[in-house]
Amino acid sequence: MKKITDELYLFYDTCNVYILCSGKEAVLVDFGSGGVLDHLNEIGVDRVTAVLMTHHHRDQAQGLNRAVEAGVRIWVPHTEQDLFHSVDAHWQAREIYNNYNMRQDLFSLLESVPVTGTLDDYEIRRFGDFTVTVLPTPGHTTGSISLLIETAGQRILFSGDLIAAPGRVVSLSATQWSYNGAEGVAASLASLLDLLDRQLNLLLPSHGEPISQPQTAIALLVERLWELLQQRKQNPRLFKLREHPYQTVLPDGEGPSGHGTPHLLMHRASMAITYVLLSESGKALLIDFGYDFMTGIPAGNDRASRRPWLYTLPALKAQFGVQKIDVVLPTHYHDDHVAGCNLLRYVEGTQVWAAANFADILEHPANYDLPCLWFDPIPVDRCLPLGQPISWEEYTLTLHPLPGHTRYAVAVEFEVDGIRALAIGDQYQGDEGVTWNYVYQSGYKIGDYTASAGLFQRLSPDLLLFGHSQPLHVSPAYLQKIVSDAETLDRMHRELLPEAPDLGAEGFIARIVPYQVTALAGETICIDVEIRNPFPGSVEAIIHLIVPQGWQAEPNIHILEVFSGVHQFAFQVTSPSDLAVRRARLAVDLIIAGQRFGQQAEALVTVLARGAI
Repeated sequence: MKKITDELYLFYDTCNVYILCSGKEAVLVDFGSGGVLDHLNEIGVDRVTAVLMTHHHRDQAQGLNRAVEAGVRIWVPHTEQDLFHSVDAHWQAREIYNNYNMRQDLFSLLESVPVTGTLDDYEIRRFGDFTVTVLPTPGHTTGSISLLIETAGQRILFSGDLIAAPGRVVSLSATQWSYNGAEGVAASLASLLDLLDRQLNLLLPSHGEPISQPQTAIALLVERLWELLQQRKQNPRLFKLREHPYQTVLPDGEGPSGHGTPHLLMHRASMAITYVLLSESGKALLIDFGYDFMTGIPAGNDRASRRPWLYTLPALKAQFGVQKIDVVLPTHYHDDHVAGCNLLRYVEGTQVWAAANFADILEHPANYDLPCLWFDPIPVDRCLPLGQPISWEEYTLTLHPLPGHTRYAVAVEFEVDGIRALAIGDQYQGDEGVTWNYVYQSGYKIGDYTASAGLFQRLSPDLLLFGHSQPLHVSPAYLQKIVSDAETLDRMHRELLPEAPDLGAEGFIARIVPYQVTALAGETICIDVEIRNPFPGSVEAIIHLIVPQGWQAEPNIHILEVFSGVHQFAFQVTSPSDLAVRRARLAVDLIIAGQRFGQQAEALVTVLARGAI
């Protein structure tokens, strides 16, 4: 046991465990093997109230079962929560063969542990006598956090495994988030540069000794990591993008006035491009906000592989006079366009405005079987109608349906600095803005690109704002080409797919809502089955709900006449009272006009044992 201050001690274990004392009670930062519990009497501590974890690795957390047995509350990084409370599912799903995922998530707990709550990025929370600020510091892992406290006139940071000693890290292997990548090295640099701005007095790493000269230690590590990146020829623009992450969409000398677009910016370092509409009042409206300041894409698609943060907002505010991030307006629901919305909402007080055709997906993602869903519900502060002008500050915006890339998307029309702009998300890709970007499972239908091309012709914007390529000046030739291309796309689909029955481009005619449900054992849940008649005219439909053995469905079968279009049927499903299961499967089996279509759609039901919640 090592004394750092009168209130702060270090216990050496599989990792450094720090003890924050509030009288006879204490809060721990990281837990190691749990051996610290056997030595608390040496410093007059009777009880541990909470453990705050900086990341999920086993050397930090392997003894957490002892904390559970002692009734200690466990708090974990929000991004890495599944690697604590649901690590059993992680072990069952993690690829082993043909594995190109080099993230060290195999260095996770062997068994799940219950958690009290998550430590959300940027939040300020009181533990005992200490006020703790949670800082996102990806690098060692994607979801790593550091914890900042102020005590005895010192700014002290518990930095996890971001830094181990002046100029050194405990592991470079951990920073390789993909096969032969260096994403974590670049992320470490970004995190360390952020810490340099925070005027720290003491760094307390998870491995190594306390660092009493943080600025010098961090600067040396930055120098060495940057040399490594340069030799690898990766992230060559990191420092430039950090210094100036935003630029005007059109530079000086362009645009109607010759002054570019001083009120319309674009993000240079996000996965999907965020556009910023600036008001004379000092407020900003963001169009899309997914993954800010990307240093590379980690392997995997689990929650712990995806880390939104608000890294570039200080630069946006300082360089462009932004006083408030007032509104974020997504073009569609995909994670790379919305992942940061909750952080904006909770940290900046930003309102989320979403179009009526996908607001419910943001708020209730579990109801939908769609690709690219964000993990958490995103509360929508204002649901916007389609085709009707809305006002924000001195601007008028109109949202238009934009099916194609996904059925659940809009084009955002507005005028700024004398330019008629249209933000279209991911409808097209490529530098020329003509390559189709349709995704069948996102709801693409034949005719979608013809409809969007017609919209573009009708609105005749000066500038198209794309989600993953540079803005495009619109010409008559461009509008003519996308119309011709859309007609070709429709023709090819009609030639390739059967005329009858018409299963559409998606290839399925049924879905179950909600798609994912969590219920207690023996609890009755309500589901709706939607079917689309693939035949012209009126036909008989037999809808049979398939449930696991021992479950009950009421009714079990619907038999009735259906006309063209979409029809909805209600069912109630009850699981056995003694069951606990993850993702039990339901399905709907269809016979329409005497033709068997089989089990067309499924839903997933997680059943919790009585007393589990």
